Amino acid sequence: MKKSALLMSAAALAVAGTFTTLNSQENEMSFFITSVGSGNGANLGGLAGADAHCQRLAEAAGSQGKTWRAYLSAHASGNQPAVNARDRIGFGPWYNANGVMVAENLNQLHSERMNLGKQTSLTENGDVVNGRGDSPNRHDILTGSTLDGRTIDDGQNHTCNNWTSNADGQGTAQVGHHDRQGGGANPNSWNSAHGSRGCSQANLVATGGNGYYYCFAID
Repeated sequence: MKKSALLMSAAALAVAGTFTTLNSQENEMSFFITSVGSGNGANLGGLAGADAHCQRLAEAAGSQGKTWRAYLSAHASGNQPAVNARDRIGFGPWYNANGVMVAENLNQLHSERMNLGKQTSLTENGDVVNGRGDSPNRHDILTGSTLDGRTIDDGQNHTCNNWTSNADGQGTAQVGHHDRQGGGANPNSWNSAHGSRGCSQANLVATGGNGYYYCFAID
């Protein structure tokens, strides 16, 4: 092979390698369902504790250089204003552990055009989470949110005291169905299907969950 041809081949390989690297970086995981919850019911240590859990799980799965936030809303309390889940998670796009885009931006994420469901809403390890019809069913995902990702503003406690309580009788946790099927007011909703029976681990499990929640990378 002539020298010029060798140089052209080498250049082509270099460009292809660069494209593959860039494409891989662009499709890095930026969304997952926690593979484990707090184990303490809906007491996640508040939003800060939930964020830290997302960060630990992501890094243990090999994610590097990203800042992770839990998709959780919180009610106004004292001098602290209400927090909307949608305002915590960046602007997208977001990819699951298999590099599949689940939503391009916030508007798509909160529309019927999002690509969320049992086969795409994976854990940080790329595993499918049990859904309706599986044993045990764990499709209830904590959010505390409305369909459009905001705090439920009806005077009731839908966040188990802003994710600090595991005591029953202290509100409920609004949950979504990651498999987009089941019961409740919005059974096909990934983020706002119904409320839990209570805030304890036992009641989260009894309702159809395990204290899991969604994590998104903001960068």
